[in-house]
Amino acid sequence: MGEKEEGLYIVLISVHGLMRAESPELGRDADTGGQILYVLELARELARHPNVERVDVLTRRVIDGKVDEIYQQPFEELAPGANIVRLECGPKRYLRKEVLWPHLNQFIDKALLHLRELGQVPDVIHSHYADAGMVASRMASLLGVTHVHTGHSLGRVKKKQLLAKGSEEETIERRYNISQRIEAEEMTLDTASLVVASTSQEVEEQYALYDNYHPQRMRVLPPGVDLSRFMPPAHYDPQPEYYSQIQRFLAEPRKPMILAMSRADERKNIRSLVQAYGESESLRELANLVLIMGNREKIADLDRGARNVLNEVILMIDEYDLHGKVAYPKHHGSNEVPDIYRIAAKSRGVFVNPALTEPFGLTLIEASATGLPIVSTHDGGPRDIIAHCKNGILVDPLDIAGIQQALLHVLSDKRQWKKWSNAGIKGTRTYYSWSGHVENYLKELSKIHKGKHHRRHMAEKNRLPTVDRLAIASIDNCLIGDRQALKKLLVALNKARNLKIGFGIATGRSLDSTLKELKQWDIPMPDIIISSVGTEIYYPHHGRHMAADHSWEKHIDHRWDADEISKVLKKIPGLRKRGKQEQSRFKISYFVNPSTAPPIPEIKKLLRTKDLHCNLIYSNEVNLDVVPIRAAKGLALRYVSLKWGIPLESVFVAGDSGNDIGMLQGETLATVVANHSVELDKYHGKYRIYFAEQEYALGVLEGLEHYNFLNNNIDYTALDSYEEE
Repeated sequence: MGEKEEGLYIVLISVHGLMRAESPELGRDADTGGQILYVLELARELARHPNVERVDVLTRRVIDGKVDEIYQQPFEELAPGANIVRLECGPKRYLRKEVLWPHLNQFIDKALLHLRELGQVPDVIHSHYADAGMVASRMASLLGVTHVHTGHSLGRVKKKQLLAKGSEEETIERRYNISQRIEAEEMTLDTASLVVASTSQEVEEQYALYDNYHPQRMRVLPPGVDLSRFMPPAHYDPQPEYYSQIQRFLAEPRKPMILAMSRADERKNIRSLVQAYGESESLRELANLVLIMGNREKIADLDRGARNVLNEVILMIDEYDLHGKVAYPKHHGSNEVPDIYRIAAKSRGVFVNPALTEPFGLTLIEASATGLPIVSTHDGGPRDIIAHCKNGILVDPLDIAGIQQALLHVLSDKRQWKKWSNAGIKGTRTYYSWSGHVENYLKELSKIHKGKHHRRHMAEKNRLPTVDRLAIASIDNCLIGDRQALKKLLVALNKARNLKIGFGIATGRSLDSTLKELKQWDIPMPDIIISSVGTEIYYPHHGRHMAADHSWEKHIDHRWDADEISKVLKKIPGLRKRGKQEQSRFKISYFVNPSTAPPIPEIKKLLRTKDLHCNLIYSNEVNLDVVPIRAAKGLALRYVSLKWGIPLESVFVAGDSGNDIGMLQGETLATVVANHSVELDKYHGKYRIYFAEQEYALGVLEGLEHYNFLNNNIDYTALDSYEEE
């Protein structure tokens, strides 16, 4: 396919799970479910559209003997114009999503490097799920592009449901990292220009639980189904090969089938369906029960949740003596899924989704497209699906008698079965095609872009004169504090200047205050100054005059309302504004009295409910800086890296306090000086963060020596000696 003139470049981000172009392993585990198929199908359909030039799906690269080798490949074509790009993110092995959070900064840096190598910035970054939302929030902020988000499921909803079921909050936190997930979702809603929801209930009830609930930025765009795969069986079609996998379980395989298809997860509520079937003599006489519960070799090898569900189901089959009436095959391929629906439809059966909660219900659409009437939980997406398709019955998933009654009604009334079957086929083609979804999606994007599409390209490499490496350090308690130590550091940097090593400052101080300290401590003029906690970037121009990076100023002005933020925070006890010299256009600074001020998360929540968009940077347990949502030291550093073509792997950073955290994480070569503040203690042992034994500038010099940064070659063996979940 030839290149499309001035088409959109769209990046889709789905960090976790196993994603491949052919035969995706849907149902393998809790992380490889409907989201994977959604992203793959969306990418393919976007790439077909004449207004889209390129689609990249960014996901995690996995090198693990327990999974397919394809997941090691950095690049895989998904369709003409669409690609899967796999990026390093933490340990090489396959990890569940709950333990990926510490590694997402590395994913961001690798994603930016991919764009740098491509030489093109996307027009849209579309994140899928909370982890990708955090990644896309940072990337979109750095690049100044449109951020779109699809949640798929939401942390506040999950927490609420687990608490209602009796789970302890501490247990939920330990197992799911739920507070980190919710914070990532809040951040995502803060930056996303468009939130794509699958159902009206998702917008009106689920997102309403968030501080950043702004429904004017949310649109209901139901996902589609591949209608070339999911179609009703013709009466003359022979039974597909997969029929033998079901038939071998059943004494009377010609009976209608009650089909359920989901992974073995407690939330899918398979036990209620087995109970309803087992306790109804009429259902047992009328139909067989077919349970497609993911793929397995041995139940004992599955994770605890899936193992418990499958053991319970098998015990219930034995308890109700359902042998010969229930099929539960061990394997199925994604290419066999349409056949499974058609086998059930040909038997004049019914598809059941008894899940406790169902944000959307892709299997319901697939079943409907093949002509199967549906019985489904009354939660979430199924309400919209049945309202559109008029092809089944909603039930309370815990009402066993109600499930029995609904199934008997569908299976006993042949005229009604035919009516529902036809309505489902027609309804899916009207409301749930991918082509229709993409048309509506691009219409929403055009509203955001106001009909104007601007091509964006990356800056040329090495525009910062002669620099191929960059050393950045904080000022207070890092560079300054010990004159003899500083002198040794400056001598070492001066000796290495012929190696094209740049030197920069990153500080919470204003530019004037920074220049004053540089003069007082006899520090040569750096190549770059990132000041006011990452809200200002300056380059030397004619001696000590510094030229501001106006592109950065324009970039971070996004949704910034300093006056309103100040009005809100004026009423907060324990906050006192610092002196006028510490305030700037993009920074509001406060002293914090920890004994009377509310916790920082509460202040953040208040600002979000007021639709005010900012980052709160707390350091040394007494300083609070409020800056734009797109600003922080770490974000400014990555902007510099992109703009001047200096890879983050070639950027050394040294810090001492909480406002340095964003610089220290990710792909940079990070050092923390020994006299650091306590908020950095928790980063001991983290990826590429070296804790020096020396204080002040000697600690900086120790870090430079640790990485062999001032010699001809960086010592990369010092970088990656970590392995953690």
